[in-house]
Amino acid sequence: MAGRGTVKPHSGFNANNDAEVLYKAMKGLGTDEDAILQLLTARSNAQRQEIKAAFKTLHGKDLVDDLKSELGGKFESLIVALMTPPIKFEVTCLRDAIKGAGTDEKVLTEILASRSANEINEIKSLYKQEHNDDLEEDVTGDTAGHFKRMLVVLLQASRQPGVQEGLIQSDAQALFAAGEQKYGTDEGQFITILGNRSSAHLRRVFEEYRKLSGYEIEESIQRETSGTLQEVLLAVVKCARSVPGYFAESLYNAMKGAGTDDQTLIRIMVSRSEVDMLDIRAEFRKKFATSLHKMIQGDTSGDYRKALLLLCGGDDA
Repeated sequence: MAGRGTVKPHSGFNANNDAEVLYKAMKGLGTDEDAILQLLTARSNAQRQEIKAAFKTLHGKDLVDDLKSELGGKFESLIVALMTPPIKFEVTCLRDAIKGAGTDEKVLTEILASRSANEINEIKSLYKQEHNDDLEEDVTGDTAGHFKRMLVVLLQASRQPGVQEGLIQSDAQALFAAGEQKYGTDEGQFITILGNRSSAHLRRVFEEYRKLSGYEIEESIQRETSGTLQEVLLAVVKCARSVPGYFAESLYNAMKGAGTDDQTLIRIMVSRSEVDMLDIRAEFRKKFATSLHKMIQGDTSGDYRKALLLLCGGDDA
């Protein structure tokens, strides 16, 4: 997936120069928000960490603290997210989802369903390091039922690699028997198969499932399950089909209708900007009657909008 992001390392990078530009942008009366957003969206996360270090060396101040005191609202949240190292950002999102008032199941679902095994393992160890708590224990303490079981399976990050030809048929049959074919639903089967097979394997199973049942697996999940379990199963299925496709849909849902889910918008635009934003844009254009760029433009405003559009990186007419 290398090189499918919209944000790339800046070629003539000089951390000290960038630190000075930011210092000047915040010095004295008023803040030059434009200078801040133009610079930070044009640097990779690794480069932003170097700028943060240079800023402290040159000025004896913490860059993120300064940004927080100068900026406000959604724009501040976006800039602070851009300044956070990627895995630490995910850890913070998960921690807030668990420790805030109530549980933000949407965040748990999105991160745990979409990240690779390596990323999940990095997230688990940094979570332990940062919070001295076990992520799995925190998740199980805050969720219940089949939803909890599915999250625990995803947290094991131990999908079987490759396609197991011998299992495709029996997996499809087991899913059919666990749902459409019986009165009630055997959720456990869905959890085990969807949580333990590789994406490539699952795509073959979904094909077989359609031949067998006459339904797309998504239709059956919608009929056979509900609530948070349905959400996480659908997320896993969508990610098995296409991770960028899943994020394109999540972005669309964050902006469609009245109001905007800014938390989701920021989380996805920041965390995918160096990973697969170009693919997300292409999927978005395929699925919806508009481009990601146009939708962000119509749904946000001010410096917040400017920065998001720079992360989006272009319009797909």
